Amino acid sequence: MSASATQDATHPPHPLAIPAYRWFWLARILAMLAQSNFVVVLGWAVYDIARTSLDMRAASLRIGLVGLAQFLPVLLLNPVAGLAADRYDRRALVRLSLAGQMLSVAALLAASLSGYDGLGLFYGAAAAFAACRAFYMPAMNALGPLLVPAEVLPRAIAVGAVAGRIGGIMGPVLGGYAYGVGGSWAYALTVALIAAALGAQLAIGKGKPLPPPPPGRPLERIAEGLSYVVRTRMLLGAISLDLFAVLFGGATAMLPAFARDILHVGPAGLGLLRSASSVGAVGTALWLSARPITHGVGPKMLIAVGLFGAASAIFGLSSWLWLSLAMLALSGAADMISVYVRQTLVQVVTPDAMRGRVGATSSLFITASNELGEMESGLVGALMGPAGSVVFGGIMAVAIAGLWGWIFPELRKVQRFEDVTVK
Repeated sequence: MSASATQDATHPPHPLAIPAYRWFWLARILAMLAQSNFVVVLGWAVYDIARTSLDMRAASLRIGLVGLAQFLPVLLLNPVAGLAADRYDRRALVRLSLAGQMLSVAALLAASLSGYDGLGLFYGAAAAFAACRAFYMPAMNALGPLLVPAEVLPRAIAVGAVAGRIGGIMGPVLGGYAYGVGGSWAYALTVALIAAALGAQLAIGKGKPLPPPPPGRPLERIAEGLSYVVRTRMLLGAISLDLFAVLFGGATAMLPAFARDILHVGPAGLGLLRSASSVGAVGTALWLSARPITHGVGPKMLIAVGLFGAASAIFGLSSWLWLSLAMLALSGAADMISVYVRQTLVQVVTPDAMRGRVGATSSLFITASNELGEMESGLVGALMGPAGSVVFGGIMAVAIAGLWGWIFPELRKVQRFEDVTVK
């Protein structure tokens, strides 16, 4: 073996040194910029329109309905999307999904230019966008491992998380300021960002080929992916922990109410609030890309989820912008640790031939936590007010972290990714 080969084996390349992964990384940033921009604009528009005729609690429920509109298409399409990601070219699926997302937002742009502002259109656009995202997420998550060597994968996950969080920081800020200029500008910006993400996707090479799909009927193969998650307790515990913690503990759904009626900072301030958690997350992701977690990964994930809930509860009690931003940043940092451990566990224990289906199950859980979490926040907000909803959810997230450590002792016992075994 040559010296250079030995050096390459000892020091694997940085993920961004691989051209295909660089395009993948750029596409992920642009797509996340578009999505986070769209989420801010959608939430503010729905809440602002609802507040013209409803009180704060009733308008909070209208925000929750946005989450329901986004969750139902994912629930219906997710199993098919996971199977498609294992059966067809993942790059083609991602590109088609981006094109569909762009058309969904373009419909809102056309409506805005014509002066139409019925809430039904916003719910329809949210559902269409989510339907396309149902195919985007499992295909995009399963595409990354095909672009890098196996020894680079944990670092690539952290670097990829940085891309998502960069989009999460800048997208809400851009969306808030663009909406301050005019709704049409915000929708046009989202369309442009998705188009740029599509261009970056087109630049990705072929990567490693997929193994041939195993024989069996489509429904059997879909059930195989779900069964794999259910019988792999470590995987089930990690994915469901995120589901229930974010389902109850997430504060993002109520941010339009906080920005408009509690902190009084307007759409630009809403952009800052939406970005704050991503600021904490991207700082943590950068740290993890340089100093990956190597020991005590399971206990650290459980502690991070508890910290996420505590920070969310303090945010709910805050009436000061600086404290609110700090708690959102802390919750984002804690969430990134949990996401990093969970995603690495998913990739480590899942065979490549099943990554699409297992990734679809994971995406379904993530979507349920986010979109159903918005619905939960809206319902509790209608009963307890926006602040009460967030405080209640944060306390629940702390309790869930402790409960999952007891229900899934496998999570407490995971010390190193390299030692993970599947039973």
